[in-house]
Amino acid sequence: MILLWPPTFTSCLLSAALYDLVTEGTIRQMLCGIFGVFCQLLSSLEILIYKRMRSPVDAFLSVKHRITTPEIVSPANETMEVILGSQLQLICNVTGRVSDFVYWKWNGSIVDEKDPVLKEDFTQLENPLNKRRSTVLATLNISVVESKFFLHPFICLAKNTYGTRTAYIQLIHPVPDFHKPMIGILVMVTLLITCSVFIYKVFKIDIVLLYRETCYDFLPKKASDGKTYDAYILCPKTPGDGSTSNSDIFVFKVLPEVLEKQCGYKLFICGRDDYVGESIAEVTNENIKKSRRLIVILVRETSEFRWLGNSSQEQIAMYNALIQEGIKVVLLELEKIQDYEKMPESIKFIKQKQGVIRWSGDMTEGAQSVNTRFWKKLRYHMPAQRQPPSSQHQLLTPATQPDFMEKQPREVHVPL
Repeated sequence: MILLWPPTFTSCLLSAALYDLVTEGTIRQMLCGIFGVFCQLLSSLEILIYKRMRSPVDAFLSVKHRITTPEIVSPANETMEVILGSQLQLICNVTGRVSDFVYWKWNGSIVDEKDPVLKEDFTQLENPLNKRRSTVLATLNISVVESKFFLHPFICLAKNTYGTRTAYIQLIHPVPDFHKPMIGILVMVTLLITCSVFIYKVFKIDIVLLYRETCYDFLPKKASDGKTYDAYILCPKTPGDGSTSNSDIFVFKVLPEVLEKQCGYKLFICGRDDYVGESIAEVTNENIKKSRRLIVILVRETSEFRWLGNSSQEQIAMYNALIQEGIKVVLLELEKIQDYEKMPESIKFIKQKQGVIRWSGDMTEGAQSVNTRFWKKLRYHMPAQRQPPSSQHQLLTPATQPDFMEKQPREVHVPL
């Protein structure tokens, strides 16, 4: 009957007491000596009592111990990244009895109420389902995180008569995160490069000219290239005798006024710098080799394209200058030319490769401004100028030049 009796807590205690009395060493030896089979029955009884009576006792005591010991919900023995000098709030969440004690410790000592940096606050939340159970929030307010707080952890203790639970928070310095700064730097560098390329493409001519004017004098001097002229001017022949065209005004007045007088370049202009009786082929070949640039003047009238290449001697001379000497060619349009089909192949190739500079302005005006867009483009294609403006050449128009009739411009040809 006893073995079938339901094992309540009281019955378990009584059965355990009876078991201890029966199994006591003296009584057990006496009974085993009188009745031989008693020891075998007693061993079987031990196993049965242990399974049906002692196990419920242990389970009950375990449940009772789990219920009465306080439980720390958070923190869970963790680390926290904190910036030195910042404000911080540590919260210890404890579930247990109303009478449980919850508090913070640091460096083996509880928090002093007079501490100016560490302040504790407590909040108790009742459990509506169980009046004996409650939640306690122990808040530790740190007004300024000092360097000493990184040396020891902050420990939360929850204790009552049944036991003590602890949990800690260790403050650590934040690990540097290089991803965001690196991404920011890469974005900034990309934007800077993009903006620099855009600005250079838009203001390339102004930047180069500014560099020449401000920084060129500080650079080491280059060895002389043996050139006499900065540019050789190749212009069309004026149709008829005694007439003055826009190309003559531009070549003999406007171009020297700006490039020679204001910019200091030295030009060779056929009809001004050559002499009567000289061979056109020899003059062209010799002076193109002495020049750093070749400026070809283009006009709209198709009838004047014939001057660009009918003489075999001039073709050979121009070939030697352009191919062997490697002179940079600059094409100038005095008027917009729609069709280049009748132009020589050499002119079409140069136009396709580097384009042309189209004149914009009024040739009848007085002084020309060197800062207009046209002259900036032309100066950009000219070599860098170190010498001050030269006044060696007398700037005269064909109409006012005294010996203009004696030194008329000669017909010059461009190779095909």
